Amino acid sequence: MFYKLKENYLLRGWQKLPYALVDKRRRQPIFINAKEMRALELCNGQIDLSLPLISQEIRDMIPQIEKNGIISPCERGDAIAPEQEYKLYPARYIRTAHWSITGHCNYRCKHCYMSAPDAKYGELSHEQIMSIVQQLIDCGVMEVSLTGGEPLVRKDFMEIVDALLAGGIRITTIYSNGKLVTDELLDALAERGIHPEFNMSYDGVDGWHDWLRGIPNAGKIVEDAFLRCKEKGFPTGAEMCIHHGNKHLLRETINRLAELGCRSLKTNPISNVGAWKEGGYGESISMQELYQIYFDYIPHYYEDGMPLSLQLGGFFSASPRRPDRYDIPCMKHCSKPENTCVCGHARMVMYISAEGRALPCMALSGMDIQEEFPLIPEIGLAQCITESRYMRLIDTRATEVLAHNPECAKCKYALQCLAGCRASALETSPTDILAPDMAICGIFKGGWTEKIAELMKNILPQEKTEAASN
Repeated sequence: MFYKLKENYLLRGWQKLPYALVDKRRRQPIFINAKEMRALELCNGQIDLSLPLISQEIRDMIPQIEKNGIISPCERGDAIAPEQEYKLYPARYIRTAHWSITGHCNYRCKHCYMSAPDAKYGELSHEQIMSIVQQLIDCGVMEVSLTGGEPLVRKDFMEIVDALLAGGIRITTIYSNGKLVTDELLDALAERGIHPEFNMSYDGVDGWHDWLRGIPNAGKIVEDAFLRCKEKGFPTGAEMCIHHGNKHLLRETINRLAELGCRSLKTNPISNVGAWKEGGYGESISMQELYQIYFDYIPHYYEDGMPLSLQLGGFFSASPRRPDRYDIPCMKHCSKPENTCVCGHARMVMYISAEGRALPCMALSGMDIQEEFPLIPEIGLAQCITESRYMRLIDTRATEVLAHNPECAKCKYALQCLAGCRASALETSPTDILAPDMAICGIFKGGWTEKIAELMKNILPQEKTEAASN
């Protein structure tokens, strides 16, 4: 009785998560126990599972594994491919690397924290970039999103793509301003069998995108890029930076993006840092004013037929794919803070800055505190995601944050807020990464969660609304 692991599966493991079955098409691991891994290792086309030396417990597992579509009967000697054999990576599990492959950009955005045209945070050499690609492969990172600066300004962009694909890493998203999203680029990606999402900034109709990006006709350029992607079958998403100039155009901007085939939008306010502060463009919009703008827009979103998937910062999110559901992204439902990581997103997604620094998220790269985090070219990626300042933060539990903030611990929203986002907290407490996040605090203490729940009772069926928000 011989069995073989189906060709789309790989056996893998990471430190603290040593046993996983990976679907190589989806780059998605399923974590299993030691007995399950032992059973799968024996399904190599070389071992007769009917032999007495194979335990009855293992033999009893085989029918269910076969039923799940993971293995199939085979002839003796029909071996699995070498790449399918068990491999233990020398690092902790990180699913995704969000990677700024350059600090350079071809735009002059008024709010850029990176001062991108001048590459304030630099750019790694081709050799250094290729070294990081290999380290991502060696550490078992499943997927990568590419950003900048403007990632497409790198002359070796397609070489980076090819190296990632050769290592079995899935490219999920390319972040761009749209200027270099050409037919030639899209055709080259399609020829490689990939159609990553292009996520492009779009900061409002009526000329506000041009104004913020500092380039004439930037709005038309990015609109053409959206349409080009739509024509060639590439999914698109957008991000909108909100300030006093464009705050009244949220509805019009969302509807225009939907017309362009854009399937999602995430909004965030401009922070009074970097080029925005240096340029003297005025104070950032207050969070309470922003929340009121978001709140006032929500009914229009449903009136307009949910034109795309929407995330209004940490305030509200919804999608036409699940029209009977909404979420408040900043709201957690924590019952065991001692077992809850301070940032679940950062636990799965690493940000690599333009200078090769391992950070919990992109927002930290514009802050002085980033200097505390390790450089991959200096200590290597494996150490960064095994034992470093980066991993110590990732492993921090919610109990530590609440203990650091006694007022938060006493708050009735404590287990829903968990003191908020660490990056957002640093905007008001730049030297204290465990400080409370005043922006998210304002959502809860401002009563916005209750207001949203009441509003949604009048928009969605009550029984479904309650299920979605609980």
